[in-house]
Amino acid sequence: MLRSILPAWLLCAAGLIPGASALADTTLAQALHPRVLEGERLEQTLTRLAPDASREVLALAASALSCADPDAERLAVIDYSLPSSEPRLWVFDLQRKALLFEELVSHGRGSGDALASRFSNTPESHQSSLGLFRTMNTYYGRNGYSLRLEGLEPGVNHLAYERAIVMHGADYVSESFIEQTGRLGRSLGCPAVRQEVTYPLIDSLKEEQYLFAYYPDPEWLASSAYLDCDRDQGQQLAMQ
Repeated sequence: MLRSILPAWLLCAAGLIPGASALADTTLAQALHPRVLEGERLEQTLTRLAPDASREVLALAASALSCADPDAERLAVIDYSLPSSEPRLWVFDLQRKALLFEELVSHGRGSGDALASRFSNTPESHQSSLGLFRTMNTYYGRNGYSLRLEGLEPGVNHLAYERAIVMHGADYVSESFIEQTGRLGRSLGCPAVRQEVTYPLIDSLKEEQYLFAYYPDPEWLASSAYLDCDRDQGQQLAMQ
């Protein structure tokens, strides 16, 4: 189920959106007892807010973010181990402890068809990149409203800006496209989202927020500085 939750938390709390009881309970708990969730670890928060996401992926995302910027306000997580026909992008408001979006997201045409299995930092590969990114500014380009991304992991995604790997909306990211082809359309390496959520989703992530893109790639998992964290080193890398 695709969820764009940002403007709807009051409806959720009132029980007017089906399937929103967990979010409603959390919202009411925070409103009535604001200290109840203060001691919760980031990994626990993400898992509670996105129960349909992989616990292991969210734990890795929490680890990477805690290494790079423990005071970050927003985090997006993409699980590229899932097929493109399933929601595999989650956007979290870490200050409000709320799930803002649960969405479809495309991968690059060089990464695979319905399932992505190849990832790259190489220009013109048309492959998606893994790892931790920091968001930059928005702009209007050939794909409309877009969000620039800065790759923070040398050799893994640090050429994202040079490769013009950005978040943008696309008409090939839709349920109707899945019905016709069994998968989403593919980008040139960008994480493209549904056109209907392009503006609110990008605005929730722009300017110094974070995106974590996962796939069970053994080499990346073993070598990422953000997943085996010396916090001082991780924050120095993030500041470069």
